[in-house]
Amino acid sequence: MPKKKLKGIVVSDAMDKTVVVSVDRYVKHAKYKKYFKKTKRYKAHDEKEQYNVGDKVVIQECRPLSREKSFEVIGKI
Repeated sequence: MPKKKLKGIVVSDAMDKTVVVSVDRYVKHAKYKKYFKKTKRYKAHDEKEQYNVGDKVVIQECRPLSREKSFEVIGKI
């Protein structure tokens, strides 16, 4: 099964080897048929600590690295 890849913006880099990435997606309301934005924040592994707040990045699913961290940053956009 292919690993999930998501695009988002780094919103925090305060932790060691971890960044928080905010990912937006648009969802259609079932009754009113209007699209609205949903945001989810993922903790992603950043081994070399090279990504800073405001960077647009691609994250990829990986094995669980901690209780909340199961994504890793694979590149900058």
